[in-house]
Amino acid sequence: MASEYSLKDVLEPLYQNQLALEAGVMELTLWAEQQNALEVSENVRGAPHTMGENAGYIKQGLARIRGADLI
Repeated sequence: MASEYSLKDVLEPLYQNQLALEAGVMELTLWAEQQNALEVSENVRGAPHTMGENAGYIKQGLARIRGADLI
């Protein structure tokens, strides 16, 4: 095995992806609202909220991992 990845090495990029996806979905939601595609925007409006909540849990988990020296 060339190198082993720590849990932090794996979770950090996943957290960054989570934040990027949240921002992208929110941009699409705002664009849909500007286009008066209200049904579409209502359908996707819940996604950034859920992603934001999940990002918070991931961030807390990463902080615990760093603090517990599990990396």
